[in-house]
Amino acid sequence: MIFNSLDARLLGRLVLLVAALAGGGYAALHHAYGLAFGALVLLLLLVLDLARYLTRGQQALADFTLALQYRDFSRQYPAQSVPASLRHLHEAFNQVNDTFRALRAEQEGQFQYLQTILALLDTGIVSYDAAGTVAWVNEAFKQTLHLPYLKNIRALQSRQPILYEAICQAVPGQPVVVKLTVDLQTVQLLVSATQFKLRGEAFTLLAFKNVSQALADTETAAWQQLLRVMTHEIMNSVAPIASLADSLGRHVQAARPSDSVAAELLDDVGTGIRIIQQRSEGLLRFAQVYRDFSTLAAPQRTTLYVQELLQATRQLLAEQLAAQGIELTLSVRPAHLTLHADAHLLEQVLINLVLNAAQALVQIPDPRLSLLAWSDEQERVVMEVKDNGSGIPADVLDSIFIPFFTTRPNGSGIGLSLAKQIMQLHQGSIQVHSVVGAGSAFQLWFPGPAAS
Repeated sequence: MIFNSLDARLLGRLVLLVAALAGGGYAALHHAYGLAFGALVLLLLLVLDLARYLTRGQQALADFTLALQYRDFSRQYPAQSVPASLRHLHEAFNQVNDTFRALRAEQEGQFQYLQTILALLDTGIVSYDAAGTVAWVNEAFKQTLHLPYLKNIRALQSRQPILYEAICQAVPGQPVVVKLTVDLQTVQLLVSATQFKLRGEAFTLLAFKNVSQALADTETAAWQQLLRVMTHEIMNSVAPIASLADSLGRHVQAARPSDSVAAELLDDVGTGIRIIQQRSEGLLRFAQVYRDFSTLAAPQRTTLYVQELLQATRQLLAEQLAAQGIELTLSVRPAHLTLHADAHLLEQVLINLVLNAAQALVQIPDPRLSLLAWSDEQERVVMEVKDNGSGIPADVLDSIFIPFFTTRPNGSGIGLSLAKQIMQLHQGSIQVHSVVGAGSAFQLWFPGPAAS
């Protein structure tokens, strides 16, 4: 309809132009020069009007096309204060601008909605192009790796080389678990990758899921199941032996022959039976301890002052540490730091860590032990048992939390396993940092208020 109206106006001007040209020619042929001059003037006016008519529409169209090129849909074209020839054209431009503004508003709404959803996820997500330039990254990714910003994925090569190598080798559809240290904490990330194209450009989308807690829970559950089966079988097998040894011991005591040789032999038999009974009862007690470990009760949480908890641990072990000449220092920042946890379970963990540290300080010239606690920027409470002892060899560092594993001749291999389980019950974790010949530091990390 608009174009039909424009064609009619253009056709009218062309008809008038042809008529003026024909009239001027006719007047000139009949020597009516005055009329011919008038026709020529009219012809010039019509040419100027036609040029103005065509130029005005072209200018409006060029202006609208330029606005489209720069995606500027904010301009309004007046439809009332322009000549009638441009009125319908400006109305059409305004309709196109309104449509594009509505589409842009809808896209921005969908983008904000998607960003809100991704911000709520606890999975880190980052997208980058073929040059490594990061196109988008969510807050979960920054918090997981403690990175304030990331402009290029290659920046991870210097900060997290293990993670960067895993990213470079990532195969779409084949997630891998990467173990790395972030601000003194060991985390395990499940890294997934996928690739897509946007406007003809290739992009890679990475997802990072912190699975440390899930893997630790699975590992603990597996050890607990194994311990329950082992202790059940041990107790079922050893209990009849202990009972039979006790019965045989009573029979031997009741039968006292007069023959000295037989009496001496019977005494030897009684001694052997008592040894069997004692070892059987010892195995039963051993199995009972590990059965208790596999059925640790849920923590009874109360609000604790960390200062009081550490001071109670120091007072409890002060005499034993003093006998070894160990200097124990205590520091809590801030002094009124509190924690919502089970006091008895945490005291058990701290005692075990302090005794382990004291063992590592044997034959150290200047033994020192520190109990530290602080709150980080995410309001997570951290308690640390630090010593300047012999340290832990790197080849056994990853095995010290495995049940039954120990490097001590008389160790049971249950203390650190129990500490790890207690921290998992508190939705926390236990971390160790050790250097051979320089000492070790065991850190207990508790979740912040939002997580707990």
